[in-house]
Amino acid sequence: MVFDTILSKHVSDSKNGSLLEEIPNYVGKDFSSDQDVRWCPGCGDYTILKQVQNAMPDIGVRKEDVVFISGIGCAARFPYYMDTYGLHSIHGRAAAIATGLKVTRPELSVWVISGDGDSLSIGGNHFIHALRRNVNVNYLLFNNEIYGLTKGQYSPTSPQGSTTKSTPFGSLDHAFNPLSVALGADGTFVARAMDRDPKHLNEMILRANQHRGTSMLEIYQNCIVFNDGAFGLFTDKQSRPAETIYLEHGKPLIFGKDKNRGIRLDSYKPEVVDLNDDISPDDLWIHDEQDSYKAHLLSRFFDTPTSGEGHFPRPFGVLYAVERDCYDDLVCKQNLAILEKKGEPDLDALLEGPETWEVK
Repeated sequence: MVFDTILSKHVSDSKNGSLLEEIPNYVGKDFSSDQDVRWCPGCGDYTILKQVQNAMPDIGVRKEDVVFISGIGCAARFPYYMDTYGLHSIHGRAAAIATGLKVTRPELSVWVISGDGDSLSIGGNHFIHALRRNVNVNYLLFNNEIYGLTKGQYSPTSPQGSTTKSTPFGSLDHAFNPLSVALGADGTFVARAMDRDPKHLNEMILRANQHRGTSMLEIYQNCIVFNDGAFGLFTDKQSRPAETIYLEHGKPLIFGKDKNRGIRLDSYKPEVVDLNDDISPDDLWIHDEQDSYKAHLLSRFFDTPTSGEGHFPRPFGVLYAVERDCYDDLVCKQNLAILEKKGEPDLDALLEGPETWEVK
């Protein structure tokens, strides 16, 4: 039976179904296609592409069992440049198509590539429902806070006041916060990385792949033509130590050039403190990836301070990671249970239906 075959291929402890097979000794370039990469010179997408290709040999999957699905936008060219299966789909619908593929072929390693406009504007509905269903796919959201492919209009993540082609007097829209949206949709894995820190980006790609369920990794990506320097505070070597904080499970929140600053909780309010004789790392907020409340606080570490005072660094790393039943697993189990109870389906009977009408 078809569902028996599908379920037998499903490896319950991994995102991938080919771990039980002999995997070739791949290197990163084995996942590079023969297509010319057609992004603007200097685009952050090049770094993301390279790190995804570098990560592929370490996920333990045959190329034939890997699929990249994209929507529309600059990021959506991604599948052409991967020597795997792929689909350049339609605007905002990559999550829906990936869901259908994963449900019917759960043994595949499925990756969704989407931009901030593709995911959070026309595709916002599909984005949140993939997260709440917890479909076992990897979702890489490239966020450059602009529409690049259509030449520089503001996007759902463009900061209020942004002057763009479509908002010459400044955007009036309140911007989406992708991590807060993902957490609000009950996402089980929510993380952030950036194109200008390739080592950390590579680590986050691999970490996302290890998670069973929808792993949503937001990647800050510089658009050198229409929004150059949008994330300069976090990527510049001089400002990065004071403006970023890298999250590690079970470790205190410490940042700064000399690692002399930290975050502690005053009741439920976070505050920035200087580490000195009166404050030690033991007094600081200890990061817990399974604490949804603290994950929501971290997602709000934007330019507007969470506590009303001070200035918070932007967090990078895994904010939240918990286990929950995957939608594709549940569909397979339900189908098998129904097959066992009712036997093989009759397509003609299904089309005919249980009721008929005579029209006179």
